[in-house]
Amino acid sequence: MKKQIKRREFLKKGSAVALTGSTLILGCGSQPGGDTAAIHSNKRFEWNMVTTWPPHFPVMGEGADMMAQWIDVMSGGRLKIRVYGGGELVPALETFDAVSQGTAEMGHGVAYYWAGKVPAAQFFAAVPFGMNAQQMNAWLYSGGGLKLWEELYTPFNLVPMPAGNTGMQMGGWFNKEINTTDDLKGLKMRIPGLGAKVIARAGGSPILTAGGEIYTNLERGVIDATEWVGPYHDYLMGFYRIAKYYYYPGWHEPGPVLELIINKQAWESLPQDLQEIVRTAAARANVWMLSEFESKNNEYLQKLIREEHVQVRKFPQVVLTALRRYADEVIEEMIS
Repeated sequence: MKKQIKRREFLKKGSAVALTGSTLILGCGSQPGGDTAAIHSNKRFEWNMVTTWPPHFPVMGEGADMMAQWIDVMSGGRLKIRVYGGGELVPALETFDAVSQGTAEMGHGVAYYWAGKVPAAQFFAAVPFGMNAQQMNAWLYSGGGLKLWEELYTPFNLVPMPAGNTGMQMGGWFNKEINTTDDLKGLKMRIPGLGAKVIARAGGSPILTAGGEIYTNLERGVIDATEWVGPYHDYLMGFYRIAKYYYYPGWHEPGPVLELIINKQAWESLPQDLQEIVRTAAARANVWMLSEFESKNNEYLQKLIREEHVQVRKFPQVVLTALRRYADEVIEEMIS
């Protein structure tokens, strides 16, 4: 980035929607994990977690399930969490509002899904040509990023924390070759976050849909291309059956963070030991999901090439150079 983002300006711009939103719930006087936490250590809690993933979805959905199990075990049964896949309790992309309003106590998803409500949230998911997974962890855990994230979500009555990472992604599935930026013009592509703004700058038409809708949309021609995650997940999703070319690198998401969001009043009702158990489970999920993707991606990339005869292509340098320039322009506009 060519400009340095000032803390106050960043938070002001990122949470501007909250100041006029009808779902705003004030109550910002207490810090997450602050003095209002309940002291009755024997009290039992039963919570609901909504997610943006289909039920028990490989890795992401499994990670949410495992978090609930770990919390149950570590708390000795004092905090039990029922996990709902996207669409079971609320639609996948309404997870943010559901937790903010208290329909559910917890949610699991990715911050760029809420870009329309909190534009700055995208910086806590993935930045095109930005930090990889380990660098994101370093910034969030040790570089002040988590504190900034908590401040950004406070007006929305939410407490966020990292709870997963996919690692470096692939560039996406296409039914035509991408040789120049002209090939991106008019392209209807499923892509979220800041990457969507970059594709739009290149002349494409970004479309945001939940994961469970992508295959059908690509098969029916609602979209011409899609990004998702990487070889392991993309193989399970079956995209190789309906798209010819598999491009890399994933310039748009070099290390996307998955988030756990918690309703602020629910969080403050927990005693401190249960809060620490939740944080520990989220951190463990962060490591587990990244490790799971990293360990399986190469195996499934080889399966795609050798068994399914997928044509793996690298984006031409001229395309990557242009996309990086567009990314710089998009970010400059957001912070100016």
